[in-house]
Amino acid sequence: MSGRVALVTGAASGIGRAVTERLRADGWTVHAVDVEDGDLTTREGNRAVVEAALDRHGRLDALVPNAGFQHVAPVREFPEDRWDALLAILLTSPFLLARYAWDALKASGDGRIVVVASVHGLVASPFKAAYVSAKHGVVGLVKTLALEGAADGIHATALCPGYVRTPLVERQIPQQAQVHGISEEQALEDVILAPHAVKRLIEPAEVAAAVAFLLGPEGRAFSGAAVPMDLGWSAR
Repeated sequence: MSGRVALVTGAASGIGRAVTERLRADGWTVHAVDVEDGDLTTREGNRAVVEAALDRHGRLDALVPNAGFQHVAPVREFPEDRWDALLAILLTSPFLLARYAWDALKASGDGRIVVVASVHGLVASPFKAAYVSAKHGVVGLVKTLALEGAADGIHATALCPGYVRTPLVERQIPQQAQVHGISEEQALEDVILAPHAVKRLIEPAEVAAAVAFLLGPEGRAFSGAAVPMDLGWSAR
């Protein structure tokens, strides 16, 4: 993939860091973006990171919108500002990145968009109204991007992993153990991994490998799809 340039958001840790490392190892030039590079909850921030990538590298062949966070609360208590922020980063940011990068992706001749969505784009869980809504929305966005992008040589895919071994997930283990009065091992298997048919966390490197596949030559048949990698969660 020498000479091709990808923009990856949320690149400082977890999935984003693993994707950045994998793509660089595969020969990509990666424009890695995190919170200090631009506020992706704003139009200006999204435009700025795309323009920075183009100014620095002169081209853009792929987008990997990955940045995000989580907030857990029942609907009647869900903070309205957290709703706004989650939809901004998880749904509006991928739209804006695609909009601002569209001409560059078209000029690439083989533009790719792989949104790191979630199994929560396919199923729901309680107390995660904003996250679930945004992830369902981004799956719909990807379908639209794929249909509109077909004539311009742009492929768009949503990758939908289950629980991944990231700092965000790992911080939940001792919290759940304390709340339920059980060991951390029990909290992981009986609470966090309860929806997984296979009781383990997905490793960031596994998600990165799937992104690399979808961005590579073998991924050219994928567009408009929500690709689950959820260890059996959505099979229930």
